[in-house]
Amino acid sequence: MSPDEYCQDKARRSGSSFYASFRFLPAPRRRAITAVYAFCREVDDAVDECADPQVAQAKLAWWRGEIANTFAGKPQHPVGQALIPAIATYDLPQELFQEIIDGMEMDLTLNRYADFKSLQLYCYRVASVVGQLAASIFGYTAPKTIKYAHDLGMAFQLTNIIRDVGEDARRDRIYLPQDEMQRFGVTETDILGCRESDAFQALMAFQIERARQFYTQAFAELPPQDRKAQRPGLIMAAIYQTLLNEIEADGCHVLKQRISLPPLRKIWIAWRTWLKN
Repeated sequence: MSPDEYCQDKARRSGSSFYASFRFLPAPRRRAITAVYAFCREVDDAVDECADPQVAQAKLAWWRGEIANTFAGKPQHPVGQALIPAIATYDLPQELFQEIIDGMEMDLTLNRYADFKSLQLYCYRVASVVGQLAASIFGYTAPKTIKYAHDLGMAFQLTNIIRDVGEDARRDRIYLPQDEMQRFGVTETDILGCRESDAFQALMAFQIERARQFYTQAFAELPPQDRKAQRPGLIMAAIYQTLLNEIEADGCHVLKQRISLPPLRKIWIAWRTWLKN
């Protein structure tokens, strides 16, 4: 299996909405973004699939070294090998890859967030940075496109947090800001015990509205001349916004179930969005 095939398999098996948007890219850009996504999956799995925090920490430390080795032209891992042409062709900064690892590392030391400001740092590292790398691979001419990518990444991560409230709680992680939980009268015990209430529904409506504001803000920032190049991000946005609508329409029962879109529906949304943009 070649490095590119390894990355493609990693992305495909994840079942992510991101993979659906990659299909429409020219082969070099598709290989590059798939390698970046595979890297994100590797470091995320290093944390989520490891019960021992010390082992997870050691794995992240290994990946820090692997990124340094990749930028030095001597990677060991198939993902690092696949990243080399992407880094060279699209001038991807090493510090952004290290920033993603910083975000994954936060999951080893933080499982609660006092307020939205502290949560924003996490979202920036694990999502907005990825959006900036993706924007570089897709291609852009206006600097403002990077701000669009930043805010779209925020919107994606906030959508993930809304979708995964129950699943995260079963890992003893609560990404909903604690001051907002207190404001709406929702306790940690409610979240960890999967107790839905009118207060919880109001809290989730507030979270959904914030995510939508980030989508709106991102779209307003995308310069017209870069819209065509950035279509993969717009595809992901269409899929994620549909997911957010489904969660809301279902009554925000995210404590007891994880709502997702079927693969064929993602492909249909992707195709429709590609044609429209």
